[in-house]
Amino acid sequence: MAAHRKPRRRSAGGHTVRTAATIALAGAATATGFDGIGHAEPQLTPAQVKAKVDQLYQEAEAATEKYNGAKEKAEAAENRLDSLRDQAARRTEQLNEARDALGSIAAAQYRGGGLDPAVQLALTDDPDRYLDSAEFVERAGSRQATSVANVRRQLREIEQLRGAAHIELASLKSRQAELKRHKKTITGKLGAARRLMAQLPAEDRAVLGDDGDRASRTATSAREELTTPGTATTEAPNSRAAAAVSYAYAKLGSPYVWGATGPDAFDCSGLIQAAYRSAGVSLPRTTYAQIDAGRRVSRSELLPGDLVFFYSGISHVGLYIGNGQMIHAPNPSAPVRVAPIDQMPFAGATRVV
Repeated sequence: MAAHRKPRRRSAGGHTVRTAATIALAGAATATGFDGIGHAEPQLTPAQVKAKVDQLYQEAEAATEKYNGAKEKAEAAENRLDSLRDQAARRTEQLNEARDALGSIAAAQYRGGGLDPAVQLALTDDPDRYLDSAEFVERAGSRQATSVANVRRQLREIEQLRGAAHIELASLKSRQAELKRHKKTITGKLGAARRLMAQLPAEDRAVLGDDGDRASRTATSAREELTTPGTATTEAPNSRAAAAVSYAYAKLGSPYVWGATGPDAFDCSGLIQAAYRSAGVSLPRTTYAQIDAGRRVSRSELLPGDLVFFYSGISHVGLYIGNGQMIHAPNPSAPVRVAPIDQMPFAGATRVV
């Protein structure tokens, strides 16, 4: 019956195979025969590479500030955990001493035989001494009850300390995992920036490197021209701001290293923290905390020593030195340097002292 006929097999040279081969060859021709015009990455100009590299640096710095914040919290959690463990160890030692004392009292009672007081009074050669002893035993019993209550209280406190330490340990592990994530992001962004630069011919890399070279030259000339910052310190609102400015000038030319707080290398917030630390002022570690560490000032009110912040995420900070200039640690491509505050999107300013 026609319904049960087997379909006729197509030959190897049939229409279906020929169609598949044609499609495959066409795909190969698209990929190779036309030099990949349809799929090739467009060749970036040096200016485009620089823009991408700058973006990667900015993203890496935002991740760096998150890393710095997580590191600060991890260190605080670790300190709290150590303190809790120390307290638990001391309380455990006190508990063991209290238990030993209770054991001694129990052993003494056992050795005393526990005779009825009336019998002990009848047999004693010195009733007055016995009465004094009985009063002592009664007091000892009261002290024993107090000791037992003290042991129970110490047990509860130790359990509370251990519970708090357990919570703190979980917090520490969470912070450590967060550190690992941010570190991976930072190294990934910086690696991508290096790979982009490596794709350029040497002469184009040299052109892009001019910014870093100019930064070094600017830093050197700034130091030569302002061995002492001069007007930058005299115009500062107070001696501590002036001291922070002097410190920043002394660090011109120092390398940028993410996560560094000096004395020989810095990231942006690390430089600010170190500058004010030298003036006896303690600042938070991160840009997004530093902006809230003092009184907000407008751009028109800026004075040397003020902190100036950039980008919508408050991911970069510099130290204002007057005349629209700041000292900052830019990124791995350039050292600590003097730069105009117009160089980046301005986000706000703070006067910390």
